[in-house]
Amino acid sequence: MPETVFDYEACLLACARGEPLALRRLYQQESSRLLGVAVRIVRDKALAEDVVHDAFIKVWNGAAGFDPHKGSARGWVYSVTRHLALNAVRSNGREVPLGEEHETVEHSDTFEYQARSGRIYRCLEQLDPGRRTCILHAYVDGYSHSEIAHKLGTPLGTVKAWIKRSLAALRECMA
Repeated sequence: MPETVFDYEACLLACARGEPLALRRLYQQESSRLLGVAVRIVRDKALAEDVVHDAFIKVWNGAAGFDPHKGSARGWVYSVTRHLALNAVRSNGREVPLGEEHETVEHSDTFEYQARSGRIYRCLEQLDPGRRTCILHAYVDGYSHSEIAHKLGTPLGTVKAWIKRSLAALRECMA
């Protein structure tokens, strides 16, 4: 029997209509992966759990504002979580050093699935591998530019330029 595909857009539309079961289904589908994203960014499990909780509240309250013409529903949910996690790091004034355990972290299967599920994958594939790595570290792993430069052994100015140019290329590709 073929695996059923989760319809994120329909789920967000149901959340926008105020159907609590839709939020529950979304939570069951994505909460563990969203927690993984949040932990990678805030590097504290309790804080990451708070971020995911807040993300689902924000998804519930903001589902009506989701615009499918601007991106995928699943990507929107991840974007909400990522932004809340980055805000949590900023508001806590935390400068979190990269530990050895983060040196071996590979990009998540979650991101690979997300990327492969739409145009973003094709656009990312067009980037030079070094530039693609910078984008993934910045927007999936939540690393700062200086952390990426340190991790890759690349000058900070180069990393900043790569990210800036890569974002412009992705915007153009996605248009």
